Amino acid sequence: MRIGIPKENLKEEKRVGLAPAGVDALVRLGHTVYFEHGGGEGSQFTDEDYSKVGANIVFSAEEVFKRSELIAKVQPLNEAEAELLQEEQILFTFLHLAVAKKSILENLLKNNVTAISYELIEDSRGLPVLHAMSEIAGPLSIQIAERYLESSSKGGRGILMGGITGVAPAAVVIIGAGVVGTTAARAALGRGAQVIVIDKDLNRLRMIDSLFPGKLTTVMANPYTVTRGVKFADVLIGAVLIKGEKTPHLVTESMVKEMKKGAVIVDVSIDQGGCIETSRITTLSDPVFSYKDVIHYCVPNMPALVSRTASYGLNNAAIEYIQNIAEHGLANALLADAGLSKGVCTYKASCTNEAIANIFNVEYRKLRIFSTN
Repeated sequence: MRIGIPKENLKEEKRVGLAPAGVDALVRLGHTVYFEHGGGEGSQFTDEDYSKVGANIVFSAEEVFKRSELIAKVQPLNEAEAELLQEEQILFTFLHLAVAKKSILENLLKNNVTAISYELIEDSRGLPVLHAMSEIAGPLSIQIAERYLESSSKGGRGILMGGITGVAPAAVVIIGAGVVGTTAARAALGRGAQVIVIDKDLNRLRMIDSLFPGKLTTVMANPYTVTRGVKFADVLIGAVLIKGEKTPHLVTESMVKEMKKGAVIVDVSIDQGGCIETSRITTLSDPVFSYKDVIHYCVPNMPALVSRTASYGLNNAAIEYIQNIAEHGLANALLADAGLSKGVCTYKASCTNEAIANIFNVEYRKLRIFSTN
């Protein structure tokens, strides 16, 4: 199979679709890989690193798209990239179609693209590709919050995360006890913070409580407890995920208005619309804004801050799926892996994800695959 890795054209996206190790694995199996010049620079991978393992270096995204049967990316498609899609191409990336423009979906359908969304792929333990990025986003959210709590930041409270003898530590309130919430809690506890985790799923709360027995407080989510938790927080981490759908605003504007002056919000859910009503997308070069003296950090591609780690993590989680399609063909790979098929958003000019179809008012068709053996 011909596999293409374009350079991410979002200025502040430094991750790359596959690390050299992934390219090496594909080339050893006899597949052809086209890699766009400079695509790995943000993760400290050179063109030579890719050419050494057998990649063909090309010099434009257009050439990558035109030559490839399968495209491996990181960022959701933008309109310029959507115009480069080829007939019956396979696309692997974090699509986040629930918050995308309808024109992106229309281009996928028009070109009969099989669009597989990394954040929707499942296995017996959850969402394996998204898990890799969530493992990064959780600890990063605490690292970032710690920075903006400082007096030198834009109005930070001037608090040491772990406190000192006789002075209380920061109160870190995490909404969501999934992978982001769990890894954020671990990082915050490691820094000595007081940690409260709020979730509506009692089983998730039991799980996180068993991981850190006696070290944090778990609270069942409802409007009353969320309101109290938000008001108490020095740091508020939004870690809510509803698979494939836009995240609801669990923290309202009125709740934010009641927060402490100089408190920090890190809305990790922003790539799916954000779980805090006052959030709006920010960038790595201009990551924060203040609303009612509360600092908001709302960068959707936060793992790009540690791009090399993130690129390796993505590679490790995604390469098996790409290999299976390259080796066995799309239809057979999807038939053999029900979790992979759950990541398919468009197939044979149809929208195969019901939530996305409802959002954009297009026809939904259940995914039906027939073996090519």
